[in-house]
Amino acid sequence: MESFVGDIQSQVLDNYDTLVAITPRLIIAVVLLLIFWFLGYYVKKLANKRLEKNMNDSLLANFLAGLVRGVILLLGILFVLRFWGFTGVVTSVLTGAGISAFIIGFALKDIGENFLAGILLAFKRPFKIGDVIEITGMKGRVIKLNLRDTQIKTEDGKDVYMPNGSIVKNPLINFTIDGFIRNQFDIGLDHGSDYPAAILLMEKSMLQVKGVLKGERAPMVVVKEITNNAIIVTTFYWVNTFTRVPGYNRVKSQAIVEVVQALEKAGFNLKR
Repeated sequence: MESFVGDIQSQVLDNYDTLVAITPRLIIAVVLLLIFWFLGYYVKKLANKRLEKNMNDSLLANFLAGLVRGVILLLGILFVLRFWGFTGVVTSVLTGAGISAFIIGFALKDIGENFLAGILLAFKRPFKIGDVIEITGMKGRVIKLNLRDTQIKTEDGKDVYMPNGSIVKNPLINFTIDGFIRNQFDIGLDHGSDYPAAILLMEKSMLQVKGVLKGERAPMVVVKEITNNAIIVTTFYWVNTFTRVPGYNRVKSQAIVEVVQALEKAGFNLKR
């Protein structure tokens, strides 16, 4: 044991001048790393706050803020390596990172595509959480935007995870972006009915339905077509998508019941 301690002391004494020479540079390197670490921490905190406010998506905002911090820390490490004179190491790291990124990017092309599409959607998003959208025939309410996919819930309660790449590349319909959505239903009237009176009665009945808008977006009833059995009239009405009570289906159900009861009470015969 004494021999071991003696060997250590001997090595320290032999390299004493070297240790003294590198100590200031070592202290400076540590200070620089701490500066970059704290800089990355505060930049991440600020970026996360700004991004979450603009994107309304804490998951993606936190990831992007963390990515910014990682870049700052990487720059700090490379700067310290250059400060110590390891220029060749820095060049090798950058070259290796470039080759690795190319290989990994090629192997995980689809994942990378969806990831980048998720970032694009976060900054220039055609929808927000809670909007009702339809894409490639799939319709539902947006629940969450992840880095790889967007989660939507269909009217029958199914959770669908739509790859962000397909959202960027395909036409998208947003039914609720401006807060209003129009719905409709058809009713058949018997030939020979008092059509103007029926249309007026239907419009008045629609105004009694909770959730149906009035004023500039008041209900409108028009003749759609004539068939062998009936005159088909269509009722158009608007609902506010920001107030989700009652829901679209409930409003439609109440509207149909209200109109049918009013027509039957007035003596109109309904046909298909």
